[in-house]
Amino acid sequence: MIDIAGAVAVEALDETAQDRGVAAHYGDPMREQRLLATDVGLVDRSNRGVVAVPGEERASWLHTLTTQHLADLRAGQGSELLVLSPHGHVEHHAFVAEDGTTTWLDTEPGATEGLLKYLEMMRFFTKVDPRDATDDRAMLSLVGPRAVEAAALLDEGLRGLAAPDAVAVPGAKFAAGDVPARPTTLYDVKILENGGWARRGHLGVDVLLPRDAFETTARQLLDQGVAPAGQWAYEAIRVGARTPRLGWETDHRTIPAEIDLLGPAVHLDKGCYRGQETVARVHHLGRAPRRLALLHLDGVTTDQPPAHGAEVTLDGRAVGFVGTAVRHYELGTVALAVLKRNVPDDAALRVGESTAAIDPA
Repeated sequence: MIDIAGAVAVEALDETAQDRGVAAHYGDPMREQRLLATDVGLVDRSNRGVVAVPGEERASWLHTLTTQHLADLRAGQGSELLVLSPHGHVEHHAFVAEDGTTTWLDTEPGATEGLLKYLEMMRFFTKVDPRDATDDRAMLSLVGPRAVEAAALLDEGLRGLAAPDAVAVPGAKFAAGDVPARPTTLYDVKILENGGWARRGHLGVDVLLPRDAFETTARQLLDQGVAPAGQWAYEAIRVGARTPRLGWETDHRTIPAEIDLLGPAVHLDKGCYRGQETVARVHHLGRAPRRLALLHLDGVTTDQPPAHGAEVTLDGRAVGFVGTAVRHYELGTVALAVLKRNVPDDAALRVGESTAAIDPA
């Protein structure tokens, strides 16, 4: 964790939290949220898991094992991918960056072991050498509309980071070849002189650094006026952007279409991979049984956001669960929830003692 006066560690508030190891906030979570929404802030995300995949066959190998089209992944490109179960349930979600010698996968805190175990099991005689790089690498994120400008304080070349380039999800019964043979989402990646890289995403710029350069790089940005923001602020911005998170908006039976990951992480016309049959069947023949929704909670009976996994009910019947709930500086108490598909947008829902309404936007 970056050594900054006023930092309150996540584990000081909840020692069992998945996000322990970074700051929850720096004294004013609402101000930090506003900073990320309107300007730029520096978020310590050094607790993320990192898997390095060097080897000359890494792109084609990852292409066959995951949901993303990575066969022609080139240096300076990034994307997202999923690893599915044989029945199409989401097991792993990782962001990707290619630096020309190694493909880097960053994932949720604590998720590295399971992802690496699967990759090692599928090596066979392929020329790849995946390894856990979490102890060697650490992530900083510059979040907000001025993220690229702030990243240029590290390297003027980062000013040219291009915005994400996404392919539209095709309708059902699309023709072969309708989806371009490339990652469905492309993130621009620039290589840094210290051996790290910067990747521009939807919320800002992620910078993966050698751990021995982490504190120095963070201090450089802070000294040049980039203010810190904690994990609480980052999560509030993520929820407001309706961006799902593995382990929060997922359970053991989640399929990609339920949490809006078909666009960012799933290529629908790339050939076979584990779980592909379920993805294709749901997309072509029907609708996913559940959907991701943003809920507004009344905040009358309590101003505390509901816990992860809290039951969402309609007329006394369970119709879903709360993934991440936050107090948003502008929206009030809101939550990302996974609901049954047939729950109407105007349903009068309850989460515990609170009433909840679906944001239809």
